[in-house]
Amino acid sequence: QLQLAESGGDLVSPGGSLRLTCSASGYSMIYYGIGWFRQAPGKELEGIYCISSSGAGTNSADSVKGRFTISRDTTESKVYLEMNSLKPEDTAIYYCAADVLGLDNSCDLDRKEYKYWGQGTQVTVSS
Repeated sequence: QLQLAESGGDLVSPGGSLRLTCSASGYSMIYYGIGWFRQAPGKELEGIYCISSSGAGTNSADSVKGRFTISRDTTESKVYLEMNSLKPEDTAIYYCAADVLGLDNSCDLDRKEYKYWGQGTQVTVSS
């Protein structure tokens, strides 16, 4: 069974940058689209970025457009979320998840499409 683990969360100052990594084990990641989600205290889970199984398609939420980017390294079974110009409102637990569709060229930010989830990594943006 596919298992996912996030890493890279940290405390960072506003305007700073972080790179989160989603690593897979137990099964190859190449068949799955991967999404990044986050949950801030007292708020619902938000889908922020996803990448299709081939890496050809991505989708992002308006809240992170122009600041975050996603990429995947199929040889190492990792997906990265590069976060720049971080704001206090980006503070949340960040999760990566693998979808059940595995489409080559598109992905969805609907949490219902995702079956395998990591445990999350905390990102705190504060001065």
